[in-house]
Formats: sequence, structure tokens, C-alpha cells
Amino acid sequence: MRLDKELIDKLVNITSNASVSCYKYIGKNDKINADKAATDSMRVNLNKLDICGKVVIGEGELDEAPMLYIGEKLGTGKGPHIDIAVDPVEGTNFLAKNLPGALSVIAITLKGNLFNAPETYMNKIAVRKDVPYDAIDLDFSVEKNIKNIADALNKNLNDIRVCILDRPRHKEIINKLNNLKVNIKLITDGDVSGALLVTNKKYKVDLFLGIGGGPEGVLAASALDAFNCKFQGRFIFKSDEDINRAKKMGIKNLDKKYELSEIVRGDSIFCATGITSGDLVNGVKIDNGKFITETLVTHKNSTSNIVKKELPLLD
Repeated sequence: MRLDKELIDKLVNITSNASVSCYKYIGKNDKINADKAATDSMRVNLNKLDICGKVVIGEGELDEAPMLYIGEKLGTGKGPHIDIAVDPVEGTNFLAKNLPGALSVIAITLKGNLFNAPETYMNKIAVRKDVPYDAIDLDFSVEKNIKNIADALNKNLNDIRVCILDRPRHKEIINKLNNLKVNIKLITDGDVSGALLVTNKKYKVDLFLGIGGGPEGVLAASALDAFNCKFQGRFIFKSDEDINRAKKMGIKNLDKKYELSEIVRGDSIFCATGITSGDLVNGVKIDNGKFITETLVTHKNSTSNIVKKELPLLD
């Protein structure tokens, strides 16, 4: 069964309105109220859809921030049963400091087709679709993955470009990348958008890897699936609380390496609207008395493109 293509425009409107709702907070160092504005907007508009929706990936499960929480029911209760993954503001620090790359993100599948990820870390790797499936693996060394990619793309090592979060936990990986003399794109936040840089050659990123949020991994996977990219993820549990939460979500093998096909199945729709301009899309702008938004849209069974919207100025 496929998702109705009419949902695409409705979801674009939802992420666009969420982005516009927190426009006034850009650069104001108030990420809590910015996140609340986007969350409130997203909740109101999702509840207008004729769906039986359930949040399986919510934001801030461990935080005290406003959230669309895991298990929350959304929609009118009429229509298809839908699994929903949301991040009303991906990159709250980017928004608060007016830095590039803040997004409003949503992904949906039919019920049971989107992995229910706990709010914990995930070790991730994503690669372009023109690299053979068996060329990279979470269990390979950094050196082996890089050399396999170089061979597959017929590139020299110093022509390979890797995107990774700039975190102390990645010091050893970054040192290895430097020793291999590959190009490195360091990002400070936003590992959904970081992973999506492997979807198109124009971004000049061959590999995304490292440890980031598990829910963000699922969101990224829903878009990567539409681009036929490869993604693997393995959760990292640091406490008994993490383990208990995972078990309650049905995760039995805590060391399992998840393939993309296990994270998102069947048809899916992914929308990411820019709040501040970044690599993927432009941020919210005001032109001729209207808000202008730009959204990266993927629908596994139809299209992947950039959609522009005009929205009225808020009262």
C-alpha cells in the first residue's frame, strides 16, 4: 500500500508553517521558545489531517523542552494509520545563534513501517548510492571504508570528502581521517542534514559517519531510502535507563546493526523545511509581504525535489 501523494503538499505546509512560526526567534538565543513555537504549530496542523497518526519518533524525550512525545496520537482519527517522526527544529543552536542549517523536519510511513528509536546515541554510517552496497560497513575500520569508497568511485584518497560531527568523541576518527589525508567537513550540529549530504554529488560529500542521536538517524534514513543510499546504525546504550527504555520499545538485541531496510519499510514521505539557510535548502525569507520557504521533499514512490512555498505574514 502506498501513501497518498496528496499528503506531500499537506506535510510541506506543516513544516513550512513550523519554520515560519519560529522565524522571530532566529538569532535571539531563545531555543526553548523557538522549539515551542515550531512544536505548537506542527501539532495544531497535524491534528487537522485526516489520519490516525501516532508519533514513533518524537523530540526531546529526555529533555524538559516542549515536545511532540512518543506515543502521541495526532490527526482527526479518520483515514490511514500513520507512523510519524518529527523534529520541529533540527539544529536549535543554529536557530538561536542565526547559523546555517536549522530545519523543521517530519517523516511518515504507514503504520508499523518506521523504526521506533529510543532517545539515545547511535553509531551511523551513510554513503552515496553509487558506492557498492558491500563496500562500507559499521564493522569495517575507518581505513577500510575510506579505501573501499575511493576504489568504488575511482578517486584518490585525498579526493574523498567525509562529513562528521565536530565532537570530542570523534577525535580518534578525525585523527585517522587526517592521517589518510581525506577532506573533512566538520559540522557542529544537525546530523540529519549532515547525513543527507551524501544524497547528491553537488554537496561533494562521499561519506557521513560518527555518533549522533538515534531518532535523528531514523529521520535521516527515511530520506536516504528514497535516494537509494546506504545507511547503517547501531544504538549505544550508556545506562540501565537507556537499556530499559529500549527494551520497552521492543529492542531485544542491544548490539544489533540495523540496515536501512530495517529502519524504514515500504512507502515514505520526508519533508525538511529550512529555517536558516544551509547546504540543503534556503531559510525562511520575507519578500513582497509574504514568507518564502524552501523544503526538501522525498516520496519513495514518486519524487524527490525542492518545493517553494509562499505563506502570509503572521499577525
